[in-house]
Amino acid sequence: MKKRKLTERTQRWVTFGLMAIALLLAATILSLLRRPGRIEVLGKIPIPNASPHVVFDKISIGPDHDAVRITNVAIVDLDDDGSLDIVACDAGRNCVLSYHQNPNGKWQERTLGENLKVPAHATVVDLDQDGDLDIVVSVLGDILPSDKLVGRVVLLENEGMEFSQQILLRDVRRVADVQPGDFDQDGDLDLAVAVFGYSRGEVLWLENRGNTGAGFGFRDHQLLVRPGAIHVPVGDLDGDGDLDIATIISQFEEELWAFENIGAGEFRSRRLYFSHNFDVGGAGLVMCDLDQDGDLDLLLPQGDNLEDEQYWPQPYHGCLWFENQGDWNFHGRPIGQLGGTYAAAAGDLDGDGDQDVVLVSMVNDWSNPAHPSAVWWENNGQQQFNNWLLDTTPIQLATVACGDLNRDGRADIVAGCLHLFPPHDLDRVGRITAWMSK
Repeated sequence: MKKRKLTERTQRWVTFGLMAIALLLAATILSLLRRPGRIEVLGKIPIPNASPHVVFDKISIGPDHDAVRITNVAIVDLDDDGSLDIVACDAGRNCVLSYHQNPNGKWQERTLGENLKVPAHATVVDLDQDGDLDIVVSVLGDILPSDKLVGRVVLLENEGMEFSQQILLRDVRRVADVQPGDFDQDGDLDLAVAVFGYSRGEVLWLENRGNTGAGFGFRDHQLLVRPGAIHVPVGDLDGDGDLDIATIISQFEEELWAFENIGAGEFRSRRLYFSHNFDVGGAGLVMCDLDQDGDLDLLLPQGDNLEDEQYWPQPYHGCLWFENQGDWNFHGRPIGQLGGTYAAAAGDLDGDGDQDVVLVSMVNDWSNPAHPSAVWWENNGQQQFNNWLLDTTPIQLATVACGDLNRDGRADIVAGCLHLFPPHDLDRVGRITAWMSK
């Protein structure tokens, strides 16, 4: 009798277990059916044509190197000579570089800072307010996922176009971006910091405490505890005269946050957007007045699928425009698609007075040579966009910037390649490439 009861109990548990497995299997199959199929997706992302009325000259900038890992490019007049230079972070050589265009049209490379382990971003700003431009470097410390305290913020202080190094923040996890602003309105420049980390990260603002005798002193204030902060653009998002901070979180969660400056160094956190699609892959954040209505909007490139072994383009890859409608209302709408979108930039590429948008792709199905590595979206002045192919090579582009390098009144384009994985064709990997308007 006792043995029979034990058998019946065992049978009930076995039945319960089989039902649970069946339910789990059904849920898994349902979720797979709902997820876009990779083979189907390839046919859903249109491949654009080149623009018939805007033409670019393509040039390679700087010498070739075996380790092609450009993590950031910026266009700025670094030496204040009236012409724009290119500043780049090279994570293969662990340095920050500048490229100056000589009168003969050749680009001269110069090393500004060395021994910077995996620099992620270089922000050009007169931090010490002495009349020349310094560079604040966001140092990841490790290009691979890590929660080790390897991140740093390093100042390259300009001393007559020779740059000395000072560490402004250390013993934090991987730092992806730093942006300046006088957040407490005391007359000096503070810093917003995106600590990406891996499973642990945060957003900070560093209060400038002035020169301590041994260099700058900063006091850190925590704004958000989240892993995966990529960019922290700074601007007056609510039009009240002080500087706010925005960030995109793209690790475990997909969220767009703003930190409203309420005065005296205090901020109010506002989540502006989140996605239930954890695979969407936010890849950065750009602050600009896209519709030129006097307030600041946000551009969110999406397509970071580095954790996907096949890197297939997906229909949700591309760029979202978050239109600032006032009172902290941001309306998100897609500008367009590009498989594996990893960075965006805005500029007037066709010289018609409005802001166009450039997107570059890093992770994609590069076995298809027709897949674009860079596209641009022409603004008709009403924020309606036509999609044009910029190029299919080089591939694996991770950063892009716009600026008028040839001084013809139209924005040119500079992009950098971050080569992490072997492509199908090594000849399609470049380093720094410029597309100059003709």
